[in-house]
Amino acid sequence: MSQTEAFFNYINDGYSCKGDFLTLGAGMLGEETVTNALVNIPLKTLNRHGLIAGATGTGKTKTLQVLAENMSDKGIPVLLMDVKGDLSGLAQPSPGHPKIDERHEKIGIPFDAQKFPVEILSISDQDGVRLRATVSEFGPVLLSRILDLTETQSGIVAIIFKYCDDNKLPLLDLKDFKKMLQFITAEGKTEISAEYGRISTSSTGAILRKIVELEQQGGALFFGEKSFEVDDLTRVSEDGKGVISVLRLTDIQDKPKLFSTFMLQLLAEVYETFPEQGDSGRPELIIFIDEAHLVFDEASKALLSQIESIVKLIRSKGIGLYFVTQNPKDVPEDVLAQLGMKVQHALRAFTAKDRKALKLAAENYPDSEYYDTKTALTQLGIGEAFVTVLNEKGIPTPLARTMLRAPMSRMDVLTEKEIQEVLDNSSLIDKYNKSIDRESAYELLNEKIESINKEKSEKAKREEEEKINKKRTSSSRRSTRQNPVVKVLTSATFIRAVFGILKKVI
Repeated sequence: MSQTEAFFNYINDGYSCKGDFLTLGAGMLGEETVTNALVNIPLKTLNRHGLIAGATGTGKTKTLQVLAENMSDKGIPVLLMDVKGDLSGLAQPSPGHPKIDERHEKIGIPFDAQKFPVEILSISDQDGVRLRATVSEFGPVLLSRILDLTETQSGIVAIIFKYCDDNKLPLLDLKDFKKMLQFITAEGKTEISAEYGRISTSSTGAILRKIVELEQQGGALFFGEKSFEVDDLTRVSEDGKGVISVLRLTDIQDKPKLFSTFMLQLLAEVYETFPEQGDSGRPELIIFIDEAHLVFDEASKALLSQIESIVKLIRSKGIGLYFVTQNPKDVPEDVLAQLGMKVQHALRAFTAKDRKALKLAAENYPDSEYYDTKTALTQLGIGEAFVTVLNEKGIPTPLARTMLRAPMSRMDVLTEKEIQEVLDNSSLIDKYNKSIDRESAYELLNEKIESINKEKSEKAKREEEEKINKKRTSSSRRSTRQNPVVKVLTSATFIRAVFGILKKVI
């Protein structure tokens, strides 16, 4: 048996599937692609999460696009974080190219250009279906972790939520929460202290500063109504394709706090909403998180712990999370250990730090008799990657240097006109893009503060009137009551006058 035949068996034995699957590409022996040595991924293990890593310009985004297309083609809904703005092309078919035909001939599968059902979403000022959530939906624990609060400050947040629940004060947006912070240290201080204990103004001031920081990164747009329902991420088109929701985040690079806030809330909401799925054979939803370091770099220890817990537990709901980043070390080790599929594009080793990172990246992959992983990682071409996935039994497959298939949709952004066409055809725009500002904690507290101030004013007025009346009464009594000294003198004068008269008579 030749080496090529042995390698063909190596790939086919490792990546053969009895159930439904999608094809990522074909295995490579050295620089040569072995036709029909197909690298397949079972649909039933897609909810075991994944990683797409590699240096800038090596093809990570196109790999993400290929996976999203093939998942959609299998009826699996997908959510993409489009940080660089180059994924909207999924809504238009590829124009084709001779190099694409050449690539697919080497792989051994036909190229079928097509477009996919796309929904454009936004959490900022960009056009798209507006994604929002209320402060109440976050809850005190999650909100405290996002704001990176101390234990004492977190306790104050818990008191605010409890007080609002007890007094039917809806916490919808950040102005509601800010108003509550002001209320508990001013007009409501006595009431709060009597029921919950004394609250430090320095602690509420620190919380307020964290809220302002979040507002400056666009949090005011994200918090509010109408809340986005995560079930709308799991739609399937009329022709049976999973809808690909593209969240536009090109203006989010300098707003990591907002991005991590959104991501954590989304994952928590998905986990709480979706039912336990068990072994259904296919995922309910796949979420791709591009530029994943934006989630982890700004995360506190408490927030990282929350993310790690969600990653471990969410797959039982049929949800797969795929992190896209330049280097595997951008992802915390406890999260990295949960990722069943790994696609590693080329890495560069220009510096000592790069070489160290390269060594660590190579250690994330199983050994193979066909590859010196550490050396080959620097030699991978564009559109090539090392791949290992979980087979149908949940066992890691052998490492395969893979010639990846080309995207079936356009590898470029949509024009403004094409984006508008997608938005015009959206069934969610009317549902979520109408501004709602119903009566909430802000308005109700203003009424309460006005009532308190009015009561204080009336009380002060009554006290002033009572004080004036007391003075008047006191003055009146003094005028009608004779001074004892005067009384004595008057009496003495009277007596002398009487004696004087008597004297004259005698």
